Amino acid sequence: MASSSRSAAIGQSSTESILKQPREVWAVFFACIIAFMGLGLVDPILPAIAESLNASQSEVTLLFTSYNAVMAAAMLITGAVSSRIGIKWTLLTGVVFIALFSGFGGVSDGIWTLVGLRAGWGLGNALFVATALTAIVTLSRSSTAKAIILYEAAIGLGISVGPLLGGWLGGISWRGPFLGVATLMLVAFIGISALMPKSGGRSSARQKTSLLDPFRALRHRPLLVFGITAMLYNFGFFSLLAYAPFVMHLDEHGLGLVFLGWGILLAVTSVFMAPKLQQRFGTIKSMCAMLLMFGLVLLAMGIWTSTQWVVIAAVIIAGAWLGNNNTLITTAVMNAAPVERSTASAAYSFLRFIGGAIAPYLAGKLAELYNPHVPFIVGAAFVLVSVLYIGMSYSRVKHVDRVQSAH
Repeated sequence: MASSSRSAAIGQSSTESILKQPREVWAVFFACIIAFMGLGLVDPILPAIAESLNASQSEVTLLFTSYNAVMAAAMLITGAVSSRIGIKWTLLTGVVFIALFSGFGGVSDGIWTLVGLRAGWGLGNALFVATALTAIVTLSRSSTAKAIILYEAAIGLGISVGPLLGGWLGGISWRGPFLGVATLMLVAFIGISALMPKSGGRSSARQKTSLLDPFRALRHRPLLVFGITAMLYNFGFFSLLAYAPFVMHLDEHGLGLVFLGWGILLAVTSVFMAPKLQQRFGTIKSMCAMLLMFGLVLLAMGIWTSTQWVVIAAVIIAGAWLGNNNTLITTAVMNAAPVERSTASAAYSFLRFIGGAIAPYLAGKLAELYNPHVPFIVGAAFVLVSVLYIGMSYSRVKHVDRVQSAH
C-alpha cells in the first residue's frame, strides 16, 4: 500500500524541483558522496604506494583490477540481496564492508595483501553503489531523469573532493587515504542509520529477485548494447584513472589538484550540461559525441605522453566528456528494457566493470612491455570502437529517446 502510494506521488510530482526530496534520499545522496570520495582519495597515492611497497606499476594497477573484478561479479547478487534484506540494510552492509577493508588496507604492509583487501572493498562498493542508484530513483519525488542527475551529482561531488583530501592525506602517508575512507564511511553508516526509516528497507522490493534475473535482463538487446558500450569505454576510463598518475610526474598534492579539476568538470557537466545535450540532440547522439571526444583526448595523451602539460590538461578536460557520458548512459539504461531498475542496473554494471577490471592491469603491462604511450592509445581504440558499436546498434536503442520524452 505504501509502495503504491509512493509510486503515485512520484508520477504526480515528476515536474517538481530536483531539490525537493524526502530525507531518505538525502541520506543516500550524502553517503554516495562519501563512498565515491574513496575513488579519488586513493588515486593521487598510486606512485607512492609503488615506491613504498616496492611494487611495479602493473602490480599497483591491480588495486583497481581486483576492486572492479569483484564489483562486476557482486553486481549480479545485489538485486537478490536487497530484495531479501531491504534497501537500507543492503546499503549499511556495503558501508560496513568498505569501512572494514579500507581500514585494514591502511595498516597493511604488502602489495598483494592490499590487492586482496581492495577486492573486499569492491564487494562493499557493489552492494552500496547498485542499491544507492535504485534507492534514489525509487524514493525520489522527481522524474527518473532528475533522480539520476541527483545520483550523478553525488558521484561528481565525491570524485571531485576526494583527490584534494587524498592528496593532502597522501602527503602525510600513503596509508592516510585508506584510513580516511574508513572514517568517512563510519559517518555514512551513522547518517543512513539515523535518517533512513526502517520502512525504507523493503518497501521497494515487491518480490524476491533471482540470481539469474540480471542474465535474463541481458536478453533485452538494448540493455546488452549499453552494457557492452560501457565495458568498451571503461577500458579508456580506467586506463586514464589508473595509469595517468604515473606519467604526470607530480607529487601527491599535485596529483590531487589535477584530479580535483577532473572531478569538478565531471560533476558540473553531469548535472548541468548532460540534460541540455539530451534535450537538444537526444541521448544516443549526445553519447556518441561525448565518447568520440573522450577517445580523441586519450589519443592526444598517447601521442604527447612525454609532454607534462598536455597530459595534465587532457586529464582535466576528460572529466567533462566523462561527466556528460555517465549521466547519458545511466539514464539510457534505466529506460532501456522492461525490467526492474535494480535488475537493469545490476546487469549493466556487471558488463561495465568487466572493462574496468581488465583495463588497469592491461595498461600497466602494456607500458612495461612497450612504452608509456601504448596504454592511452589502446584505451582510445576501445573507446572509439564503443562509438562504432553503438552507432551500428542505433536502430535497437533509439527508443530510449522516446521513453525519455514521455518522462
